[in-house]
Amino acid sequence: MMKMGVHTLATIAILALASSLTYASDPSPLQDFCVAINDPALFVNGKFCRDPMLATADDFFFPGLNIPRSTANSLGSNVTLLDVTKIPGLNTLGVSLARIDFAPYGLNPPHTHPRATEILVVVEGIIYVGFVSSFPANRLFTKLLYPGDVFVFPEGLIHFQFNVANTTGVTFSGLGSQSPGLIVIANNVFGSTPPISPDVLTKAFKLDKNVVEFLQKEFYTTS
Repeated sequence: MMKMGVHTLATIAILALASSLTYASDPSPLQDFCVAINDPALFVNGKFCRDPMLATADDFFFPGLNIPRSTANSLGSNVTLLDVTKIPGLNTLGVSLARIDFAPYGLNPPHTHPRATEILVVVEGIIYVGFVSSFPANRLFTKLLYPGDVFVFPEGLIHFQFNVANTTGVTFSGLGSQSPGLIVIANNVFGSTPPISPDVLTKAFKLDKNVVEFLQKEFYTTS
C-alpha cells in the first residue's frame, strides 16, 4: 500500500509540473502537437514538425520506465532522461521526465539544467538533495528526502542528489523543458574538449597545477 501511495504521489507531481511549468522555459505551441523530425542536416531552435496527419500514438509513448537501470559505475547512479529525442511528441510541449536510479550511497553529482526547473519525487531510498543560489549569496539549500517527499530545483542553479541509505534508491523528476540540457560541473570544467588551460584552472580553483592536470586526465577519460 505504501509503494502504491508513493507511485500515486509521483504521478501527481508530474501532472502538476505539466500544468504549472509548461511555460517555464520553452515557447508555447501554436497547434495541438508538433511531432519532432530527427533530421541531422537541419538545425533550428527546437525540432521541425512532422505532418500531424502522420502522427501515431507511438510518437507520444515510451515503455519500461518501471525497469531499474544499472548503477554499476563510479558514481553509483544512472539517469534515464525522456526528452524530445526519446519521445518526439514532446516537441513544443515544454516538459520532459527523468528516472534516477541510485546504488547504496550513489550520487548524481553537482550539475545544472540551463533550460529547466526540476521537480523531484522520491520513490525509494533516503536522498540528500541540495542546490546553491547564484552569486553573491551562494546560499546552500539542502533537505533529506524520504519516499513520498518532493523537492524543487530552480532553473539553471547547481544541484545534486545523494542516496544516503544502504539500500537502492529511485526518484522521478519532471523538468520544464522538452530539452532541459545538462552541465555536470566537474566534467565540463575538467573534461572539456579541448582542455581548458591548466593555468586558468589552477588560478580559478586555487589548486596545485599537478592536481589540475591529474583531474583533467581523470575527467577527460570519463566524459
